[in-house]
Amino acid sequence: MNNNRYCVIMAGGVGTRFWPKSRKSKPKQFLDILSTGRSFIRSTYERFLPIIQPENFLIVTNRAYRDQVLEHIPELKPEQILCEPIGRNTAPCIAYAAYVLKKKNPDAQMIITPSDHLILNEVNFHAVVEECAEFTANNDKLLAVGIKPSRPDTGYGYIQKSSNDSISRVKCFTEKPSLEVAQTFIECGEFLWNAGIFIWRADSIIKAFEKHLPEHYALFAAIEDKIGTEQEVAAIEQVYTECKSISIDYGIMEKADNVYVHNSDFGWSDVGTWGSVHQLSRKDRYANALSHEGCFTYDTRNSLVSVPEGKVAVINGLRDYIVVDTEDVLMICPRSEEQSIRKYIDDVRFAKGEEHI
Repeated sequence: MNNNRYCVIMAGGVGTRFWPKSRKSKPKQFLDILSTGRSFIRSTYERFLPIIQPENFLIVTNRAYRDQVLEHIPELKPEQILCEPIGRNTAPCIAYAAYVLKKKNPDAQMIITPSDHLILNEVNFHAVVEECAEFTANNDKLLAVGIKPSRPDTGYGYIQKSSNDSISRVKCFTEKPSLEVAQTFIECGEFLWNAGIFIWRADSIIKAFEKHLPEHYALFAAIEDKIGTEQEVAAIEQVYTECKSISIDYGIMEKADNVYVHNSDFGWSDVGTWGSVHQLSRKDRYANALSHEGCFTYDTRNSLVSVPEGKVAVINGLRDYIVVDTEDVLMICPRSEEQSIRKYIDDVRFAKGEEHI
C-alpha cells in the first residue's frame, strides 16, 4: 500500500432526517439502518481497509462522539480521532484534517469520504479510488468522484463534466435542482451526481483554502504549530468559535479552476432519507420494507415499517407510509411528507425539550 495515502472519514453529522431512530446522542453513522450487521461508520472503515493502512485513517467527528467512534472502530488509536467542538460543515472539517496530515506527512494524499453512504460494488470503487489517487499524486488538482445518474433525483447535487473521459475537468456544480432541471441534466448526458467523495494532496487543498477561503486559511495557519501538541484542543476550540460554517463544495470546489471529476458507477447511495431506505431494502410482494418478521401487514402497500427487534407490529390499511417506532417515539407519516421531519423535531423539542431528540 502507498504510505502517503490517508482516508479521512467525516463523521460529525447528527442524522436529522433519520429521526426518531437517529438521535443527537447516537446519530445515523453509528446505526445499522439497512440491517447489514454493521453500522455505517464501521462499513465505511472496512470498505477502505483493502487500500488504506489502519494507521492512515483519520476520523473527524464531534467531540461528543469520540468514544462511539472508538467503540465502532476499536482498531484506531485515540490520536486518529479529530474532535470538533461544534459543527461547522465540511470545509473546516477538511481544513483541520489537512493541517494534521501536512504536519504528519508533507506528501500526504487525502481521500475524503462521508461516514454514512452505501457502496454496493466495492471492487469497482477501489479501482476508482486508485485511479483518482494516481491522478492527483503528481498533479495540483482537486478531484471529486461523480456518479453516473440513474434517475432525475432532486435530492443530490450535480457535477457537469467537460468530456466523456474517466477523469475530466468540471464545468460547473449545481445544488439539488428542481425535477424539471434534473430531467434536463439526465437527457443532456453531461451531468453526474456529486458523491461527496474527494481526493487531493494535502498541500493542494491548503493552497485552495488560501485562495478561496482566506479567513479559514488564516485561522488554521495561525495554530499550525500547536497541532499535535497539548495545546491543540484549546487552539481548535478557538478556531471553530471564529470560523464560518461553510461546505467544501460552496467554499472551494465551485470556485477553483483546477477541479476535476471522475465518471464513476459502483452502486452508490447516500442513504439520505427513509425513502431511500425503502428503495434499498428487501421488500415483500406488496413493496413493503419491514424491519423484521414481527411486522404483520394487511391491505398495506409501498410502506416502510421499522420497529424494535422483538416487538410485534400490526399495520392495516396504509399506502406509501413511513412507520418508525423506538422506545420513546413513534412516527407515522406519508412518504411524500418526510421532508417535514425537521418540523416534527422542532415541535417535539418545543413541547418536550431535548429528551426525545
